[in-house]
Amino acid sequence: MANKIDVKDLLEAGVHFGHMTRKWDPNMAPYIYMERNGIHIINLYKTAAKIEEASEAMQKIAASGRKILFVATKKQAKDIVAEKALACNMPYITERWPGGMLTNFVTIRKAVKKMATIDKMKKDGTFMTLSKKERLQVDRLRAKLEKNLGSISDMSRLPAALFVVDIKAEHIAIKEAQKLNIPVFAMVDTNSDPREVDYVIPSNDDASKSIDKILSLVTAAVIDGLANRTSDKEGDEANEVVAVEEVTAAVEAPVAEAAPEVEAVVEVEAAPEVEATETKTEE
Repeated sequence: MANKIDVKDLLEAGVHFGHMTRKWDPNMAPYIYMERNGIHIINLYKTAAKIEEASEAMQKIAASGRKILFVATKKQAKDIVAEKALACNMPYITERWPGGMLTNFVTIRKAVKKMATIDKMKKDGTFMTLSKKERLQVDRLRAKLEKNLGSISDMSRLPAALFVVDIKAEHIAIKEAQKLNIPVFAMVDTNSDPREVDYVIPSNDDASKSIDKILSLVTAAVIDGLANRTSDKEGDEANEVVAVEEVTAAVEAPVAEAAPEVEAVVEVEAAPEVEATETKTEE
């Protein structure tokens, strides 16, 4: 990984704070270090190891050119997720999860295309031919679609993975991903069942500092994956140009070498005819 994970930084961000002991999920026991003042403390060494594992997998997905959908509808995570997802050019959902977002993706795409249709109407002047009431209705529809689906307008196919903050709050999204065998990366607190996700990052999913820290690390890995993809593309294009130049040079070389031979033949064949003409003139 490009960014080394420091346990001290995780500690300062409050990633280690879990929920009250009476609200815990027993399946989180392997990730809990101790109990203090009625609150479970998460083992940050295991958190760091899990972040590295998740980041490596997300980096590979980004390098392959596929999308990772970030999901967080809780208040303290919305703005952070939107900012980090935009920074790495990935789709995100921060408003209410649209039912059937994954399992009924075709319908969701139709709604996204509706936004594009409205925009086209405004550009070609069709929008102004509508009555004032109709224009108001269309504007309201456009604003609603933009709010709920604007962040996924560039997602033309199902995402390769989901990154979720708080699996309890986003349980519908996780269920849909499970039905379609889409891998799920998630920040999992001590009150949640880690068995529901594929890549568990045991961490405090309530504090904004903790959420910001974890997302900064994983999105940095995504950006690295995108950079690797770009450099690989440029390398392939450069190799193609060199190959074309080599082939062109190989084809042109024999033609250039053959040219003097053709001229020599012409000169040899032309010489006797000139001499014969001169002889006839003398006679």
